[in-house]
Order: sequence, then structure tokens, then C-alpha cells
Amino acid sequence: MIRPVRAGWTGAVLVCGKCSKKLDGGFGKGGRLSLAKALRKDMGLKKGRKAVLGVVETKCLGVCPKNAVMVVDAAHADRWLVVPAGTDLAEIEAAILA
Repeated sequence: MIRPVRAGWTGAVLVCGKCSKKLDGGFGKGGRLSLAKALRKDMGLKKGRKAVLGVVETKCLGVCPKNAVMVVDAAHADRWLVVPAGTDLAEIEAAILA
């Protein structure tokens, strides 16, 4: 039997795990955090399904840009974002929430 589970998410952001691993950080203060962790920390999101917005690190999305991370906002699945390493988190959040 399939049963639903409530989540507090209003949306989901998919971050390519392979791109993040290749960069070995590159975001947040000092450039030591992965993009997914830096976004969660900067936006003050809770963990798991209790968060307002889900930031999920996925397997490879298949684009593989150099010195950047692929990001997909599930609300705008037709628009994928190439986020270069070291990009300001406020600029990334504005692009995702636009």
C-alpha cells in the first residue's frame, strides 16, 4: 500500500553531487563548503522534510561544466543553472527563487 508522508517543503532544489565533489568545496565563507551545504546554512533551513525548501544533492545531471555546479530548481525544471565556484550565495538564492 502506498501512503503519503507530509513534508514542509514549498519547493526543491537539485544540486549535482558529481560537480560538487569535483570542486571540493568552493562556496560559503572561506570557500570550504559544498553548494548544497552552503545554501542550507545561508538560508537557515532545517534538515530533511521539516525544511521550508528542500536542497537535495543528486547523482550526476549529465552536463558537467568546468569549475561550476549544475543546479535545477524543481519549480522551473526547464531552466537549469550553471553556478561557477565562488559565486555569492545571495546571487545564487536570487536566481533560484526568481
